[in-house]
Order: sequence, then C-alpha cells, then structure tokens
Amino acid sequence: MTAASASASAPAPDGTAQSGAPADTWDVVVVGGGPPGENAAQYAIQGSDRTAVIVEAELVGGECSYWACMPSKALLRPWNVLDDARHMPGVKSLVGDRGLDVAAVLERRDTIVNHHDDGSQVQWANGAGIDVVRGRGRLAGERTVEVTAADGSVRTLHARHAVVLATGTTAAVPPVPGLREALPWTSRDVTNQHEVPARVAVVGGGVVACEATTWLQALGSQVTLIGNAPGLLPRNEPFAGDLVRQRMEELGVTVHLSASVDRVERADARDTGEGHVHGGPVTVHFGDGSVTVDEILVATGRVPASRDIGLDTVGLTDATDRRGYLPVDDHLTVTGAQGDWLYVVGDLNGRALLTHMGKYQARIAGAVIAARAEGRSLDGPWYRDTADHDQVPQVTFTDPEVASVGLSEQDARDKGVDVEAVEYDLASVAGTYLLREDYRGRAKLVIDRAADVLVGATFVGPDVAELLHSATVAVVGRVPLPTLWHAVPSYPTASEIWLRLLESRYSPS
Repeated sequence: MTAASASASAPAPDGTAQSGAPADTWDVVVVGGGPPGENAAQYAIQGSDRTAVIVEAELVGGECSYWACMPSKALLRPWNVLDDARHMPGVKSLVGDRGLDVAAVLERRDTIVNHHDDGSQVQWANGAGIDVVRGRGRLAGERTVEVTAADGSVRTLHARHAVVLATGTTAAVPPVPGLREALPWTSRDVTNQHEVPARVAVVGGGVVACEATTWLQALGSQVTLIGNAPGLLPRNEPFAGDLVRQRMEELGVTVHLSASVDRVERADARDTGEGHVHGGPVTVHFGDGSVTVDEILVATGRVPASRDIGLDTVGLTDATDRRGYLPVDDHLTVTGAQGDWLYVVGDLNGRALLTHMGKYQARIAGAVIAARAEGRSLDGPWYRDTADHDQVPQVTFTDPEVASVGLSEQDARDKGVDVEAVEYDLASVAGTYLLREDYRGRAKLVIDRAADVLVGATFVGPDVAELLHSATVAVVGRVPLPTLWHAVPSYPTASEIWLRLLESRYSPS
C-alpha cells in the first residue's frame, strides 16, 4: 500500500467499493498519528486481512517523537554524562569545568527527531499494512471521519469496525494578563530550541518545567523557576521535589515556590518561529517580586485536543468531562457511544498523560477491536485496561532522576488504604557508591499493611530509572513481601536497595 491509498477495495464506477462498502473504506480508521494511534492501528489488524488508516495533520510519530519525549531526552542525556564525569575520579580531572558543546547537543537532537521528517514513520506504517492520509480528521457520523487537507479539500473515510481517536493534548497557556500577548515558549519551543536564551523564566513546577530547567541551565541559561505549589513535582512524594529543588539551587537556578504569576509585560513580542527567542526582554511579575528575562517558558500543564472533533455528529455533544477529556471504559470504548465502535487512546481520555501509558491503552484497544471483529470473547486480561488504576509508572529525567510507580503514601491514605512506608538512603548502597562520588538519593516503598503487598514505590537519584520496572512488576503483580525477600539483588548494584528497604520493614524471625 502507499501512504495515500484510496481504499482497501478498488472502487467500482459508481463510487462504491467492490465489496459494497463506500469508497475510502477501511476496517479501522485512526485519527491521530502519535505512538498511541500507531499502536492501535497495528494491534487491530496484525495477523489478519483487516485494513487500517491513520489520519494525521502534522507528523506521523506525533508529539512524543518530535516535540516531547525524544527531543527532551536528547537534550538531557549529554548533561547526565558530563555531570557523572565531574563526579568520577580519574575522569573529572580530564573534564574540569568544561561545559557542553551546545551546537553538537542541538545537532544530535535534530538527528534524533529526523529534522522533523516523518518519512521513516510513514514507511513503518505502510510496512505494517497501515495507510496514511494527511489532514485534520473529525467525526462526521457513525464510523465516518472527514479529513480536511492543507489545501482545504475534504475527503470522507469510512470504518467497517472501529474509529479510534488519538488526538492527544496541547500545551496550556493560563489566562494571565499579558502572557499570551508575550508569545511565550511552550514545550514545543523548548524541546526544539535553536538558540539558548541568556535568561529564562520557567513558569510551572511539574515534570516539563523541571526537566526543561535541567537542560536549560546545562546549556548555559540563567534560569528562574516560578511554581505556584509549595514544592516541585507535587504529584510525587515530597522528598522527590525537595531533592530536585536542592540540586537546582546548587546549579544556580533561582526557585520561587508558592508563587503565582500576576502579569507579564513584553513590549517587542515577535513570532520568530519555533525554538527562537520571541522578541525583546520580558518581565514576569509574581507576588511581591518580578524578573526580567530574555524568554519565558510556560509549562503549566496540557489541555485535551477535543474541540471540534465532531462529537456532536454521533450524539456525544456533552460527553467530555469538565476538563475536556473524553472518558472511556476499561476496553477503551467511549462512554455513552452506541455500538462499541468508538475508542479513545492516549492523552485524550485523560487517564494518564504519558506516552507509554497511551501505547499500553492502544495495545488493549487494538486487541479489543480485533476480538470484536472476529466475534471472540473479551474475557481475560489482554482486553482490559487495569494499569491506569493506581499502577502507573513514570520517570522524570531531572537531576536527580525521579522514578515512581503506583500510589504515594498520601494518595494511598486518601483512598482509605491502611499503609505503612519504609524509606532508605540510596547513597548507603554499595552499588550507587560505585556509580559516582557524592551520590545522593532516596527510596521509599508504600505497603498495604493488610495485604502485605506494595502499592507504591519511589526512587530519587542519578540513574534510578532502571530500578523502576522491578517495582512496577511488584506493584502490578501484587507480589507478597515475603516473596520479594527471595528475589535476591546482585551485588554490587543499585538494586540492592530492595534488600535494604525490606530489611527496614522487618527481619524474619
């Protein structure tokens, strides 16, 4: 198939497919070509003669590939390597106080995002039997999607079995006086920055704000972070945000917490393009203070791309929640939709705004679509989303890294779980001592006292991301703590933290 294949069935002279279905008909139509959309299409048709098409207005591969996960990690990794070298005898004397080669870092980032060329992604889709149609898609009735191309032409696509909405989210810009007029950077600008502003104000205290602050300071910006919560990364255990803030301040970042931006002033705002400084100096006022910088980054959350996607054409005018997300059941079928044909995967359903969770949902939705198309039962774990219910893993790639899964201690208590928590200093584990000098970090397990299983785990420190999957398996599998006692960590590795945490909880008698 080609990227703009008209249909799985050749049209007859009257415009209908030979099978009797309308022209431009596929078994599955997916609106949105990010990783969740790609996965949903793949899993819905693999191993069968079913057909699928992805509708994408921008780049196949989506936000993650070009404006989020991949470019951000490309910008963060060089700093991780340099900072590790600065804390390793035998290497730090060679590195000294040298900074990053900024041009080389940005060039590597551009290579990783393929210079915003999605040809390889389209090639993958076609190789998997998935067509690609360019344009903005919206529902136009049951199992029907209208696609408006860049030239304004409209094409109607039909689905035999399912339509999957995977339109994601966009960066939120709060209604602060003068902020929109200042043309601030959002996540797309900072992950695709083409120049390094000398001074940057980062508004926000969550994942995007903290990760961007990490690489901006590493690239040479003087950063002022302004967060309205009492701590950074407020969805994590409090010690995580404390350790990240402490490290930021050591690196010269100015951090203001419990501070709300009141107004923004920029006399010379210009649309200079993505990743370029958008005009002259900008002054940010917050509380009793203010700061004048060369650019302002707004990292205050995401909003669902649910406007004008045709929900009214299928009787779902009021289907979104108060935030604009489109709720689904655990089969990822839209709540309230008739006939089990409409699915939502990824950020748009609001369950967990993480690429890996969107891909997980897509794998389930694809399997459900395939089973329904073949008349098979949906009994069994393959067809139900359970991980979004208090089992979500996430890594925040700050300095230090923050890796967590499941519930924090406070979240567990708020849900009425009788919990106990154990913590341990990661620097006291032999494996971390070998990683670098002056290792600092902490780990915590949240334990359901009655069931004697983990409901949450958090690790903070350099290179803790690789500790997370073992914790995820323990939480998802509800592995009893006495069983974990027999999962022996290798020595000397950072994984020995598991033994220390379990020892802190009890000693067998």
